[in-house]
Amino acid sequence: MPSSSTPTERQKRLGAELRKMRVATEATTTYAAGLLGVDRTKVSNMESGVRPITSARVRTLACNYACADADYVDALVDMAEQRESGWWEQYRGTLPSGLLDIAELEWHAQRIRTAQTVHLPGLLHTDGYARAVFGAVLPELSRLEIELRVAHRMERQQVLEGETPTDYVSYVHEAALRMQFGGRAVTREQLLHLCEMSEREHIDVRVIPVDRGAFPGAGHALLYAHGVVPQLDTVQLDSAHGPEFMHAEAQLTKYRAHLDWMAEASLSPSDSRDFVRAVSHQL
Repeated sequence: MPSSSTPTERQKRLGAELRKMRVATEATTTYAAGLLGVDRTKVSNMESGVRPITSARVRTLACNYACADADYVDALVDMAEQRESGWWEQYRGTLPSGLLDIAELEWHAQRIRTAQTVHLPGLLHTDGYARAVFGAVLPELSRLEIELRVAHRMERQQVLEGETPTDYVSYVHEAALRMQFGGRAVTREQLLHLCEMSEREHIDVRVIPVDRGAFPGAGHALLYAHGVVPQLDTVQLDSAHGPEFMHAEAQLTKYRAHLDWMAEASLSPSDSRDFVRAVSHQL
């Protein structure tokens, strides 16, 4: 199988999990190479996501690393077998790879939780609001670059549609509701759309009022994607230089605690909907 000089975040994650299993059992790359009948360099490339690995080799390594968690191994095998190109690949070469990695992460997530303090949740954007958000970045984007990002963001919303939509929970700080990206009319339309989408059974929007005071992770836009098994959960944070992906257990524990705090501090879904409508009426 050909190698990739620019592996996706999902490919890197599979490799990282294989390395974690190997290190846990104190096996060397030489030992792993012997199991697979390859040289050590290829093992290192597999563990960095640069070189694909077959599902059979995943099972060989897991067995010899004495990994007894069958569900976890099956999930890794599925990751190795899923090589079909997703819809996001049509944007490869025209959008930053990090944006495509976010779309792939959401596509494979069993459940998604997000926290927003400035922007409203991306999976619930209208095209007008998304256009205003992408029009307010530095360095300034061209009109074509903005429209490509808007189209990609709209397509990401596929995960909330269809016969088996992904369960989605978003904690939105009041400050984000009052930020007028695109002006009053665009913001009002976006807030009403937020209310409409939150009526769906699988979408839960929870508002954190400003009178709740300080809260953990203030200022961070956070996406928590639940994997097939808890070991494959992933956190994605926004930053000025692009998305950051984290999956160390300490990091997952930290951000789960952040979201649990927000769940306790936020209004109920119905009260949140009323709150959003009240803000829209003030515009």
